[in-house]
Amino acid sequence: MERPGGVLAAAHRGLDASTRRWWRLVGRRIDLEGEHTWLDAPMASGAVVRDGWLEEAAGRMGAGLEPPTAGAGLLADLADLDGPGFSATGVAREIRDFYAHTADWRMDAWSQWSPLFAPGGALVEGLFGRRVGQLALPVRPLDVSRGIDSNVHVFRSGTGEQVAAAWLRTLRSTGDYLFSGLYRVARLPGIAQPCVHVAFPLEDGNVQVFLRPEAGPDGSFVLTSPPGPFGSVGAYVVARAGGVVSAAKLPLHERFRLYLDPEQVLRTDHDLWLGRARVLQLHYRLVPRE
Repeated sequence: MERPGGVLAAAHRGLDASTRRWWRLVGRRIDLEGEHTWLDAPMASGAVVRDGWLEEAAGRMGAGLEPPTAGAGLLADLADLDGPGFSATGVAREIRDFYAHTADWRMDAWSQWSPLFAPGGALVEGLFGRRVGQLALPVRPLDVSRGIDSNVHVFRSGTGEQVAAAWLRTLRSTGDYLFSGLYRVARLPGIAQPCVHVAFPLEDGNVQVFLRPEAGPDGSFVLTSPPGPFGSVGAYVVARAGGVVSAAKLPLHERFRLYLDPEQVLRTDHDLWLGRARVLQLHYRLVPRE
């Protein structure tokens, strides 16, 4: 007789497989080695993600993986995003330092869900986020009341160039994983302006976000993923099922604004939208570690 835990695990496997088949049905077939190489990003080999994808990702990129160290950053230099619509020289020094030395900053967070979407957020967190250790958007504000811990692993080419970074974020109170993502600079086909490319691995798939950079007149830094057609900046889901890889553009839109408050404390406002409805507001306070 199968134990209850085995039944639950089988149900979870069935749910995950059904989800991948759904994205195959509604998405478009893509070629990650040809026309759609811009969507080639790490996937996880098992249901539980956490940090288990790092070594395989390093192998696929032909890069060396460094352990988390002080001074590691999501980007080698914010100026790597310079292009027709953005110049890092217009961004405050503290913000440039955060991206170049992310591991040297401590993060505190607050969250506020729209009442309409909070039940759905709790359902996704319960069925997927906490279980797989990925994309576990905090639903209860007290969950993040003690702050968020983060580790940054840098991927380097044979010549020592930083080609990407993995940012792993966990709840300080419990150690549970919230996000585990790959960060790098990317260029979409036909778009001259480089963007920030973030990929969150999942079993046989991932969620990816391409974010357009902007510099505010007050030295702030803004990243947006506005609505647009397939191939533009925005959010995508990629799933592999039955040997076929499919992708769909999601109606999710994000806006990050990093800025210095009147007391020169670095803060971030993060809004998540579904179509025209705001789903979630997150606020981060970023303080240099002693």
